[in-house]
This record gives sequence, structure tokens and C-alpha cells, in this order.
Amino acid sequence: MNNSLDIFIKNSIPNRNLGQNFLLNQDIIKKIICLINPQIQQFFLEIGPGLGALTVPLCKITENVIVIEIDHRMVNFLKKKIINSKIKILHDNALHFNYQNIFKYNSNHYPVRVIGNLPYNISIQLILLFLKRIDFIHDMHFMVQYEVGCRLIALPGNKHYGRISIISQYYCDIIPLIIVDSNSFYPSPKVKSYFIKFKPHKNKYPIVNIEILSLITKTAFSQRRKIIKHSLSSLFSLHTLLKLNINPLLRAQNLTIIDYCVLSNYLIKKIYT
Repeated sequence: MNNSLDIFIKNSIPNRNLGQNFLLNQDIIKKIICLINPQIQQFFLEIGPGLGALTVPLCKITENVIVIEIDHRMVNFLKKKIINSKIKILHDNALHFNYQNIFKYNSNHYPVRVIGNLPYNISIQLILLFLKRIDFIHDMHFMVQYEVGCRLIALPGNKHYGRISIISQYYCDIIPLIIVDSNSFYPSPKVKSYFIKFKPHKNKYPIVNIEILSLITKTAFSQRRKIIKHSLSSLFSLHTLLKLNINPLLRAQNLTIIDYCVLSNYLIKKIYT
């Protein structure tokens, strides 16, 4: 740890409300940068750079970086620490930031690569936000709470399989990269973390109305212990489930993403016919 960073940490209290846990383990940082494999011409958007653990090495490689940080103390620290005309440090809330200009401008040059050590308390909200803009994104690399990571990568039949598994995997291949111990952070969180890659795919699943897919998964998983004959009875009759070759005796966690796509497309056709 360098002197300026050491002094800053000793004199700053991490904001629990912002979910601040700063990555300090240099071996892990180097491994993450290697896994991301940034190239000089690529454009990066970093969410919650904190003390610049990933930002600093990233700026040594690539020419275009925008970071969004909500804590003014971190913004001031980064502006003093990183003297680089290729980086823009924005003081803003990542959940409410208007990404339209960033994505539209840079999609004409290079698709955006998004990275971040996401605050545990809003990680799913942020992931869903970026999935809605996936057409402008080359890939995403996020550090998330271990339990969230398990949910993101879970397959049908797994106890962690749920709505976020389905929505995320509908848009992307979810690739678990490394598990990071809590002692790699300051302050140390109570749980370990997962560093995960999101790689957008196209035409892997039938095109669906994402709002309808969200409705069906929300309805199904709100009563995940019930068989779908009962949990989805407000949306589909037994006759319809059988007609669509969906086993009505299965539970929500046993249906595949293809199954949910079939149900979504049936319902949207029913609504508009």
C-alpha cells in the first residue's frame, strides 16, 4: 500500500450506507486485470471505483475510461491520484445516471466494457439496469457478494436458481472467474465475493417481451414451493401448460429459460390477439 493511500484509509471512515468495501489485495487486483484483459483502444465504464484499485492499472493500458463514483471523498482522492487526460471521473449515482450519451457515442466506435466492485446492497439493481442496455455493451465484469454470484450462475434444479438467474442468462453467458476472500477488502465484509463475467449472446433464446418474462418469473418464484399448475394458475390454465409441453407438476426452479420463453411468447400473443 502506498503512503497516500495508507494515510487516506486511516483518516477516512468507509460509508456503510454506500456498501463500501475497498479491494486492497494486490495479487487479486493483478489477477482481475489479467482476466479482464483490457486493450488500448477499448472503452471502459467503471462503477464505484472507490480507491482506484482497478482504475489505476486500467488507465495504464487503455485510452478511454469513465468512472462513476457517488462518494465525493473518493472522487477528490481519485482526481489527485490519477493524472490522466484519458479518464473522466464523474461524481454521480450509478443507479440514476443517464447512460444514453455514453452508450450511443461509444457504440459508434467500440462497444462499452463495464466493470465494477458493486456495492452488495444494490448489485442486482445495477446488473438489471445494464442488462436493459446490453445492446451497447461488449461485456461486463463485476465483483458481487458470493451468494449473489451463486444465484447469477445457477442452473435449473439448483437451490439458488431464480429470477435473477433467468433474466441474466437470457441476455448473457455468465462466467464465474474467481472467488475472493473477505480479507482481500477493507473493511472486510462478513462474506466472500465472486468475480463474474457477463458475455452478451444473441439468438440463444427466443426473443421475448422482457416485461412479460419478468412478470411470469415473479409470479412463479413468489410461490416457489408450489407446482406451477398452482403458482401460475392466474396466468395459465392446466390445458395451456400441457399444450405448450410444460410439465404442470414442476416447480418454478425446475423450468428452463426456454420454458419461460415459451410461456412468455404465448402470453404476449394472447394479450395482443
